[in-house]
This record gives sequence, C-alpha cells and structure tokens, in this order.
Amino acid sequence: MRLWSPRLLHYARPEWRALLLVVLLAVAVASVEALKPWPLKLLVDGVLNGQATPAIDWIGQLPGAGTPRGLTAWLTGLTVVLFLLSSAFRMLQAYIQIGAGTRMMYQLGGDLFEHIQRLSLRFHVRHKTGDLIQRVSVDSRAIRDLLVSVGLPLLTSSVTMAIVFAVMWRLHATLTLIALGVVPILLLAIWTFAKQMEDRSYAQSELQGRMMGAAEQTLAAIPMVQAFGREPAEDQIFGELTAQTGRAYFRTTISQLRFWIASATATAIGTAAIVVVGGQNVLDGRLSLGSLLVFLSYLTALYDPLTSVTYAFSGYASAAAAARRVLQILDVRDQLEEKPDAIELQLPPSGAPSITFEDVSFGYDPANPVLQNISLTIAAGERVALVGASGSGKSTLIALILRLFDPAHGRILIGGHDLRDLRVPSLRSQIAVVLQDPYLFPLTVADNIVYGRPDAKRQEIVEAAVAAQAHDFITRLPDGYDTVIGERGVTLSGGQRQRLSIARAFLKNAPVVLLDEPTAALDAETELGLMAAIDTLVKGRTCVIVAHRLSTIKGAQRIYVLEGGRVTASGTEAELLTDGGVYRRFHALQRGPNR
Repeated sequence: MRLWSPRLLHYARPEWRALLLVVLLAVAVASVEALKPWPLKLLVDGVLNGQATPAIDWIGQLPGAGTPRGLTAWLTGLTVVLFLLSSAFRMLQAYIQIGAGTRMMYQLGGDLFEHIQRLSLRFHVRHKTGDLIQRVSVDSRAIRDLLVSVGLPLLTSSVTMAIVFAVMWRLHATLTLIALGVVPILLLAIWTFAKQMEDRSYAQSELQGRMMGAAEQTLAAIPMVQAFGREPAEDQIFGELTAQTGRAYFRTTISQLRFWIASATATAIGTAAIVVVGGQNVLDGRLSLGSLLVFLSYLTALYDPLTSVTYAFSGYASAAAAARRVLQILDVRDQLEEKPDAIELQLPPSGAPSITFEDVSFGYDPANPVLQNISLTIAAGERVALVGASGSGKSTLIALILRLFDPAHGRILIGGHDLRDLRVPSLRSQIAVVLQDPYLFPLTVADNIVYGRPDAKRQEIVEAAVAAQAHDFITRLPDGYDTVIGERGVTLSGGQRQRLSIARAFLKNAPVVLLDEPTAALDAETELGLMAAIDTLVKGRTCVIVAHRLSTIKGAQRIYVLEGGRVTASGTEAELLTDGGVYRRFHALQRGPNR
C-alpha cells in the first residue's frame, strides 16, 4: 500500500509552515533536554564533592553563588528554568501539531466524502453505507496519525537522539556504545511485530465497518424491524459482529503489548548494563559520580525518543490499516467522467426538449443486460408512459436519462445532444424527478421543498406547495413551513410526503419531468388528488412516467411496453388495446376484460 503516495502527501503541503515550526520546536526541546542533566552533575560534583570545574567557577561569579547554599539555589533555579522552557516548547509544539493534524484529517475526510458522492450507483449497491461512514469519519484520521503521530515523532525523536548521542559520546564513548547495544533488539521487535500489527488493525477496521453497516441498515429500517418482531434476530446479528470486532481488537492489542514488552525489555537491559559498567568505573575512580548520574539522565533522554520511535511503528500499523481503507475508496474510478470539452445544455426558449434512445443497451453486470437495443423517441413536450412487468428495465431507463449510468452500447440524446457531450450538472439541472418513495431529509418542510433550488424565495416555495396541493396540510403542521420533518419523513403520511416531492419538482421548474411510479403506494382517493397536481406539473414539459396503474398512465400521448429489457410495443392506448399484446392483458387485469 502506497501510504506516502502523492494522494496523502498532498494534504501535508498546505501545512508545511506549521510542520516546519514543529520540527524547529522539536530541536529546541532536544537542546533544552540536553542541558537539563547538567545542574544535577554540577550539584553532585561541585557542591556535594567540592570539585572545581569551569562551569562551577562561572556560576560562582553570580550574586550569592559564592557559598554552597547559594550555588545550590542557583543550580535549583536553573533546573526550574530548563523545565519550564522544555514544557513551554512542548506545549507550543503540541498545539501547532494538533492543529495541523486536525486540518489535514478533516480535509481528507471531506475529499473522501466528495469522492464517494460522485461514485456510481453500481459502487453504492456493493458497499454498505455504515462502512463508508466509518471510512469517512474514522479512517480519515490516518493522515493525521501518519504525519503527526508517526512521521513527526520519528523526525523529532531522531533529532533528539542525535543531540543526546553527541553529548553522551563526549562524556563516555564506551558507555555510549553499550547503550546503543539495544538497537538491534528493537529492530528485531519491529521486524517481528510490525506487519502483524498492521494486518490485525486492518482486520479490526474492516469488522468495525461491517458493524457500522449493520447498525445503519437496521436503524434505517426500524419500522419494518419492529413490525415483523425482528429485534431479537437483529440483536443477535449485531451481537455476533460486536463479538468478532472485540476479538479482533483483543488480537490487535496483544500484538501491540508484545511489541511494547519487547521494547521495554530491551531498554531495561541497556539501563542495567550501564549501571553495572558505570558503577564499576566510579568505584575504580575512572568516572565521577556526577558524570555517571548525568550519563544515566542522558540515557533516559536517549531511550525515551528511541522508545518513541519503536512505539511509533505500533501507531504506524494502525494508521497504515486505516490508510489502506481510505485509499481503497479514493482509488476507485467507478464514476461518470465528463469529457474535457463537455458543454452546457442550452435549451431553446420553448423549453421542453426531445429525448431519443438510439439502440441503447445496458447492464449493471455486463454479462446480464437489463436493456437491449432500446430505440425510442419522446417528442418535445410529449407525455410518455413506460409499462411492463417488474424487472423489465423501466426504472433503469429513467436512470439513464439522468445519466446516473452510461449505456454500454448506443447513445441517448436530449435536445439533439448526446448526454456524454454535456456537463452533468447542466443536464440534471434541466430534469425534475418524482419517485415512488420520495426521500425527505430530517430538515424543515421548506428546506425539503427548496432542496433542488436553494436560492428560491419563501413566496416561491409557498406557490410550489399550493400547486402541489400541499399548502393546506403544511399550514396545519405545528410550525408550518418551518416544521422539522422526522427521519425519512416518518412523521408524514405517504400522500403528504409525495406532495412535498411534487412541490420540490414544481419549484425546480425543469423542462423535463421524470415520474417513477409516483402513486404506486397510495390509496385511490389520495392518488386522485396527486394526479391532478401531476397533471399541472407536466403541462408543457417533456414527461416520462413509469407506472403500473392505469390511472397514472391516463393522459399519456404514447405508451411504450417493455418486456425483458426490450421495447415490444408502442402506441396510443387505443392502438395497444387492439393488438392483443401485453398491454391489453395488463389493462384487463386492472379494468376487467369487458371494460
């Protein structure tokens, strides 16, 4: 997995100033850390043992430092100053580091969300929404962890180790070499556990995504779950996923603990070796006690960043797993591509365009075509109905007009322009859609109506609602147009939801209207009222209606009959009733054979 590919490094470039400042602060922290042990050495050698050194002589010139008590006070004060400086630098470094990491994380999450929105419906059918949410909201932290929690600690720890190593080498070369003897052990620990930690973290993230997907799926269908008493079954499914995720988390944690234990053991062995060898040197008079104490302090200053480097590989494993999941989606190219020279759809003042299918074939799976060699023409301003059994390809044809997919063969023209030659936003701006299951957002009534045309004024919203015969029930709601609708419109009846969907189409005022079984789930009385609103909506517009009910087809100037993804008949209702085909049987089932 290309974790440091341009796809991720791209997010670091805008933050280069902040990241550079973090590195400079790290150097400052390392420099102060290199000075912190010296007051202790001077206190032990200069005050307790009475040894004269150039540093003691210099400090002794300060006011009040001529006595052991005064010298102790100055050295204590110096220790406090160094501690405060180190803390201030660390706090400033953390503040800048967190800010840069957070901005990169949300930028990546935003770009991932934008990319997912533009992927085809074919992609979304194959991926659960909950898993995609997990990737956007959780896995996008990978960029912060890789750069801020792994990359920068590696860099700053390396700077610190270099400074400390230089000082330790000047103090005692032999002890320094002994201290570095733990490095091969740490490298062995990294080599042994790094890949295992990454793989287990990835498996854990995948299970968390499945768990999120299951939760989203159940909660989105909660009325159906409760109606069929499926709560225990859904609990069991979710419980099994949480148990699997918990076991995956445990396996990941065990790998990390083994790695940390190996690292801690290595540094403990190194410290013990220094104490033994250094203590012997003090006893033999080859090293002062103060120098040994300073060296042990530097040993901590060396092992802390060295341990941070090794621990960073644990964080790297988790971040790498998340980055794999993010890049898996960012690398998907299952989306409609606009031509570089795509044009805006310009319609004549009369508005309504013609729509033509020329030998169009399409399949979600290329091996199983849904539409085969479809050729039909819808004249400008014509109202056309599509009828046929479920699965015959009616809704797919609607999706192709919206260019949610591109045909595998043939082409589709609107106003004489191939859809693939048009900019997608300009095409869809000319089309209003009313679906069988109108999707409403948990926003206000006005926000739902204005969704397709955000710049509309309140008066225009009201006029659209009046045209859709929705104004009366809206004004009876607690806050009228400012009433917040429940999730997916559950606080409204089916007819009310559909009226808001029609109002949304009225407000968009598009020259093309696509109706996909808009009254299929409604009772006859509600349907009658809605059809009156639909008749007003489609007047003067090019309209395509997918329908099973004859009442919805009423008023269509032409009817196309689809069977097995092919157009098998077309004509007016009178013409189709005389040929004895599918439409006549369809008509007989709903009206009776003698009507």
